[in-house]
Amino acid sequence: MCLWNNPGNDTTGALARTRKLAHTAEELLGSPVYHYHSKLMMKDARSGGKFVWHQDYGYWYKFACLFPDMLTVFIALDRTEKENGCLQVLRGSHRCGRIEHGIVADQTGADLDRVAELEKKLESLYVEMGPGDALFFHGNLLHTSSANTSDLRRWAILSCYNSIHNSPYEKINHALYAEPLVQLDNDAVLKKGVSRDLTGKEVLVKNDGKFGLYFSS
Repeated sequence: MCLWNNPGNDTTGALARTRKLAHTAEELLGSPVYHYHSKLMMKDARSGGKFVWHQDYGYWYKFACLFPDMLTVFIALDRTEKENGCLQVLRGSHRCGRIEHGIVADQTGADLDRVAELEKKLESLYVEMGPGDALFFHGNLLHTSSANTSDLRRWAILSCYNSIHNSPYEKINHALYAEPLVQLDNDAVLKKGVSRDLTGKEVLVKNDGKFGLYFSS
């Protein structure tokens, strides 16, 4: 996994600023948003571990965000299927509010007893997607994914947006609100093409459970 807070000027930065992503996030949350962070999730064939049931706001609450007025856009770069570790969600679980999180299988995960009860009441969905498909989901939606046991790679870009009124009250991991997000036309990525301009961008890479600085300019 690699992660960055500043969207930057490269192709991924243009993608995060497109109206199809940023403006849709505003419509869903009902407020202006800023780019909280993005990350590249890399589950290669026959590798890539399982992520336990969790809510993104289970993390972000600990990162000084007072309200769950946040969401994630999951963009498939490859075909995602059950066999290669696609997302699994509990439909409607965002209505449950924030669930307590603790250490589960060496990860930060939601209370398993509560998840088990919710599984009895809510539909569990495997979100199979084609390359370029996008899934928007609320910060309180319970989701998980299995290890990639197939011969198919499963890479995805996830961009996370926070409401500007919900900027963290202290800097812990991800971005504070600084200025309005300049949104771009939906064809901005096509116009930019492949750009590796990482000016002003810090990229962190996770190895052995810890993030380290990979690039900074």
